[in-house]
Amino acid sequence: MADADNHHSEYGGRGDSHFLVVANGMQGHLNPARALARRLARVRGVARVTLSVPAAAHGRMFPSSLASPAAAHGAAETSDGIISYVPISDGLEFGARPSSAAERARCRRASAESLSAVVRRLAGAGQPVTCVVSTISLPAIDVALEHGIPFAFYWIQTAAAFAAYYHHYFHGYEQLVAAHVADPEDEVSLPGLGPLPIRDLPSFLADSTGSEHSKASVEWLRAIFEHIGREKPIVLVNTLDMLEMTVLQAVRQHLDVFAVGPMVPHLQQIDVTHVTEDRVHLYKQDEKSYIEWLDAQPVRSVVYMSYGSMLTYNKQQVEEILQGFHACGRPYLWVVRKDGREDEVERCLAQNRCLEHGMIVDWCDQIEVLSHPSVGCFVTHCGWNSTLEAMTLGVPMVTVPTWSDQALNAHLVDEWGIGVRTRRNDEGLLLGTELAKCIEIVMGNDDKARNMHEKVNDLKGNVQSHIL
Repeated sequence: MADADNHHSEYGGRGDSHFLVVANGMQGHLNPARALARRLARVRGVARVTLSVPAAAHGRMFPSSLASPAAAHGAAETSDGIISYVPISDGLEFGARPSSAAERARCRRASAESLSAVVRRLAGAGQPVTCVVSTISLPAIDVALEHGIPFAFYWIQTAAAFAAYYHHYFHGYEQLVAAHVADPEDEVSLPGLGPLPIRDLPSFLADSTGSEHSKASVEWLRAIFEHIGREKPIVLVNTLDMLEMTVLQAVRQHLDVFAVGPMVPHLQQIDVTHVTEDRVHLYKQDEKSYIEWLDAQPVRSVVYMSYGSMLTYNKQQVEEILQGFHACGRPYLWVVRKDGREDEVERCLAQNRCLEHGMIVDWCDQIEVLSHPSVGCFVTHCGWNSTLEAMTLGVPMVTVPTWSDQALNAHLVDEWGIGVRTRRNDEGLLLGTELAKCIEIVMGNDDKARNMHEKVNDLKGNVQSHIL
């Protein structure tokens, strides 16, 4: 991140720089946003960093702030001693999404008005914002333009995903993909990337369902990339040059792009004493009994499975996964979030929660689990945060991509030789036999498994050397 650190100094080399980092109120956005904010706070010449997220997420991060009279006005500022936190109001409850174009427009206006008020309040307090940095936030762009504040875009996925969107919108690939979207095995070659099956593009670029959520996401991303194409802001990407040098070089022909990853807790904090201090948890963790359970398992024997903070399971998928765990016969720790859980899923899990060789929890500290010596395999949806964490901690993966950038991440995991990708059946179901087969590929005793472990451990050393 050294080049990016030097570049930022132009915004305030006299110790008066104030970065306002804006993030969506989702688990997968908050952690890399806070990691970046804390990294910026250590840059020479930076006097202050403020992280602003929707009020519902802010309230989950700091429950005591909800009792503050200022909370009702979006002014419940707090600090962790490194950065400050200020909520903004988008008018939504935690986890809710706008259901129509009109509601999306209303939320955008409300968020922009609230964020603009934050900017004015900070300026009035003698702490003017000198640079806005945001994840995919149109209101943040609106406010930066309104106040004439320099803006930097923070992309929390891979450089490959960023390049896919950028070339899709600006270099004619939109028409090419649209003409072949019915054949997901058809390949497209993007600058800096080798031939890529259309099925491995970010799902919003090759969506054939016409779902309201996909259309809304495409509309939102198009507006953001149109701003990037027009204004050419600095782009910070949560990746490493050593991982994605070719694609970074290709996109740098058009934009100032800096690799600032990996945005995971610092190495000195990856232990049971300090790891939780550097991570945001919007969901209630199970009691630490899962750590005691891991402590009792042999080294590299446990299969850890989590689909992250957004995806859920139906009853049929739960039954297949349990059959897969039973077939491979290895101890497993499986995260199944409570929110959005169907009643029949609840009953199925209740019957299997305390099996002799497995443990099912509602939520856990993933870094703490992946850093535990008993964990030998990570069955993951392949979100980029989870993928980076697995690489940083040297855990090979079984990937089960579903949407957004996950298929592209799974493609990269295959390319890097640090995991194996599952295949769903025609109904989109991951069969238990397929899960068990892939787990054995990763955790077996043959040359393929050993080679995979060697590669991920080599990558672990290289990635950890970039953590500041």
